[in-house]
Amino acid sequence: MRIRILATTALAAGTLAALAAAPAQATEYSSALKIRGVQYDAPGRDSNNCRTGNTDEEYLTIKNYASRTTVNLKGYVVKDKAGNRFRFTANHYLQPGDYVKLRGGNGTDSDAGNVVYRDNCNFIWNNDQDSIYLYKPSGAGADSHSYTKSRNDRDGNGYITYHG
Repeated sequence: MRIRILATTALAAGTLAALAAAPAQATEYSSALKIRGVQYDAPGRDSNNCRTGNTDEEYLTIKNYASRTTVNLKGYVVKDKAGNRFRFTANHYLQPGDYVKLRGGNGTDSDAGNVVYRDNCNFIWNNDQDSIYLYKPSGAGADSHSYTKSRNDRDGNGYITYHG
């Protein structure tokens, strides 16, 4: 009997240790697409002028972590805490291991260049703290993360990595 109690206690302690090690700001969903990282603070002085601004330097990287499945981004939605949103309206296929950078500003979307532009010259991610949500076309959650500059961006470069 004593062996079972010790094994149960060790199992419970291991479970608590694993829970304590998990990042509190992430919500894990069963989705092949995940937020790889975010350049939430564009380098330089923020300017959302469509012609001369730097909103195209703010971007979100979404990666297909599946080992065999290609995913079409059409219908996926990216949103921030304030409700600003972007919907992928065109077909954009991500092969296993492939990624796309969703950039602010205006530009030409390119499968070869792994880039989609929001065609909006306003910044979406706050420079101090925000939450990022990725939704499947069905409306179900695919991935989400919250950040604060002081807690998550230790080197101060304006970029945070989530999934390796």
